Amino acid sequence: MGTVTRGTTNPNRLRRMDRWIAATHGAELRRAADPVAVDLGYGAAPWTAVELLGRLRAVAPRTRVVGVEIEPARVAAAEPYERAGLHFRHGGFEVPVPRRPHLIRAANVLRQYDEGEVADVWRRLCARLAPADGRSRGGLLVEGTCDEIGRRHVWVALGPEGPRTVTFATRLGSLERPSDLAERLPKALIHRNVPGEPVHAFLRDFDRAWAAAAPYAAYGARQRWIRAIRDLTTDWPVTDPPCRWRQGEVTLQWTALAPRG
Repeated sequence: MGTVTRGTTNPNRLRRMDRWIAATHGAELRRAADPVAVDLGYGAAPWTAVELLGRLRAVAPRTRVVGVEIEPARVAAAEPYERAGLHFRHGGFEVPVPRRPHLIRAANVLRQYDEGEVADVWRRLCARLAPADGRSRGGLLVEGTCDEIGRRHVWVALGPEGPRTVTFATRLGSLERPSDLAERLPKALIHRNVPGEPVHAFLRDFDRAWAAAAPYAAYGARQRWIRAIRDLTTDWPVTDPPCRWRQGEVTLQWTALAPRG
């Protein structure tokens, strides 16, 4: 169920997303008896699924990863890379795994779809996540877009109940201004970067805070980024702690950036 993507992929491309998942969702994976993570639409080569296994097992050693691709030839090409804890399956948005996954990562998958199709795909994928219970908030869907070598990345995190947060992540040494990340907004937001929409207002304010923090550039781009985010917290619901800002990240509540109407 879905459409074949271009399949473009590169080793280490999703490192920023993976690092964030391990830090913010690792505890949920450790609590699960048999945690399953899905790399949905891994592309023409299985590098991202192989890397996801290593990064998740560093924080949750029992995690199993299933790479899911809608193109049968890509599944066949990936099968030689199978190992304990890593398998590949043919499929799409139906997520053909026997149990509800605790993580679905869909990077650069929805970029070719129409904006009007995104909500339905989100609902379908969220319905496949492990449900919340007394000990857990449930599974996590992480859906977003990055550039070809992973320097700039924006993603939405969703639970079984729907969207939770939006994260902007970048290699700070390559950043001229925060609004450079606009070209990597996920499909749900990229066409909303226009006056009158919250995401446009946020990027405008981020650029202003970045400009005001210019004196901190003498101490490095990281210190400038941290100072700019501190200023943003006055008006925007930043949810992550400064230790994540140091990684070139900032996360906000989805409701603050959700499209109007």
